Amino acid sequence: MTERLRLVIFDVDGTLVDSQADILGAMTAAFAMQGLDVPAREAVLSIVGLSLTEAMARLVPHLPEGLRDDLVAGYKQSYMRSRLDSDTRQTSPLYPGARAVLDLLSAQPHTLLGVATGKSQRGLDALIASHGLEGLFLTRQVADHHPSKPHPSMLLAALRETGVDAADAVMVGDTSYDMDMARSAGITGVGVSWGYHAPAALTAAHCIIDRFEDLPALLEGIWRSAA
Repeated sequence: MTERLRLVIFDVDGTLVDSQADILGAMTAAFAMQGLDVPAREAVLSIVGLSLTEAMARLVPHLPEGLRDDLVAGYKQSYMRSRLDSDTRQTSPLYPGARAVLDLLSAQPHTLLGVATGKSQRGLDALIASHGLEGLFLTRQVADHHPSKPHPSMLLAALRETGVDAADAVMVGDTSYDMDMARSAGITGVGVSWGYHAPAALTAAHCIIDRFEDLPALLEGIWRSAA
């Protein structure tokens, strides 16, 4: 009997990379362009993972929509400028153990990898290139083409692209948006404790891991129970 394909989908910011320095820097610059005080660090990190339009709507709901649009544009401009002026490997480093686990999983013949992120296509492509991750992710779902998390559109598209059943897929992420998205798509959600939402907020997660190195064994258990 042929082994079924399995799909592991990763969030990016707060899960694969610690991008808070770049995010906070771009947010500070965007607000400064408009002569506004930047929201508190905790507030900014709480909306990481959402599309920028949705993130701004939650971050500064009292501001007019047009001004929020200007903040989104300023953020994008500042973020991409930082890509040119700094080393992404330093300002948005991979979390410990991430690369080794990605390499291990990608070497498994029946395991496919993907990402589902609030980043833009351009931002994701630049990050993947800077970390030398080209070729690892068969499906890349970004904010340009989908409603914001926690809408399940990204995950449903990943399933369609890969031909993998929801029962054979896992979403790995650090926020409640990731876990709620996974639940809505009928996919097992694995939370990580090192990201931008507290583990207690990941109420829709099947389980939560504290180290990247714990993921492969956990996945094997999930696959066995789904068989």
